[in-house]
Amino acid sequence: MSSLQQHDIPADIACCHDYERYAEQILPQPHWHYIAGGSGNESTLKANNIVFDKFGLQQTLLPDINQINTRVILNSERHENPILVAPIAYQQLAHQDGELATVQAANAQDISMVLSTLSSTSLEQVAQYQTSQPLWFQLYIQPDKEHTYDLIKRAEQAGYTSLVITLDAPINGLRNREQRHQFSLPEHIQAQNLQPYSQSVSNQAATGLSSQQVMLSRLLAQSPRWKDISDIIANTRLSVYLKGILTVSDAKKAKELGAAGIIVSNHGGRILDGVPTSIEMLPLIRQAVGHDIEILCDSGIRSGSDIFKALALGANSVLVGRPVIYGLATAGAMGVAHCLRLLKDELQLTMALTGCASISDITIDKIRLP
Repeated sequence: MSSLQQHDIPADIACCHDYERYAEQILPQPHWHYIAGGSGNESTLKANNIVFDKFGLQQTLLPDINQINTRVILNSERHENPILVAPIAYQQLAHQDGELATVQAANAQDISMVLSTLSSTSLEQVAQYQTSQPLWFQLYIQPDKEHTYDLIKRAEQAGYTSLVITLDAPINGLRNREQRHQFSLPEHIQAQNLQPYSQSVSNQAATGLSSQQVMLSRLLAQSPRWKDISDIIANTRLSVYLKGILTVSDAKKAKELGAAGIIVSNHGGRILDGVPTSIEMLPLIRQAVGHDIEILCDSGIRSGSDIFKALALGANSVLVGRPVIYGLATAGAMGVAHCLRLLKDELQLTMALTGCASISDITIDKIRLP
């Protein structure tokens, strides 16, 4: 990380949640509200932040454990931890080093990263820093089919090993908080992966900014269909994960199409306010699709015990988003690395106290259901 800006970690940081208040103080208010905000009245965002407390833990006394093993297999790859950095757009809004700081910090903690289509650093440049853990690419399907397949080809050539297709944001959520604070992207921050296609008006549909005024009918006409997903799965050598699944029927459809995995997610409460939380839907979806398909989960995970609960309820791994950005805003790459280390340490401590020597030991009987 020597090429990146070095920052001190505040001495009173004890958990990932502590980074949030520092990020709010540091970031320009429009940037803060873009990153921290949700859609509508933010009822789903608020629910994400409290729902994990409904699930308790069952402690195991005097467990016969000598060491903790957090390795998992995803996409036939060994991941040292059941944690991935979620796809997060425009990370240079939080810190000038953006995605380069995040990928290096994640690698330092043996954690994989999912790079967003809307990253403020190109997928090729980020891939140059990927070393210890697999690197995945998140895809927003573009209105121009050729652009979509070119993005996939670039990801394949750059060495990304899995493709995460976001399904729940064919059009933008209603971002009231962004509007109130008049958020817009600074001129020096752009969706670098889409720059080769910048002459196309279709890019208006893919930036994820509620401030852009594009006719709803045009956006709906350009949004993807299940047939588009099926075609991508059939025409890429990358394993495909479908993100934004919140219903049993959609989970079954994803499995029927041959997806390698599904990601139970409500997009951090940023798309449709009022949808259920991911953690509440996770066990229902796992029961419906069985155990022969991988399930990942995000939205609201803030601690190692949250990760433990998601694994106990049926997830193979989790994705963490906002805490990473809060760490990035506060202390750059060092903040991200520290945040991820805190999550790892908390997970291992929870495993030790519940008698789980490995991830496979984390079963539903280790938690107390509401």
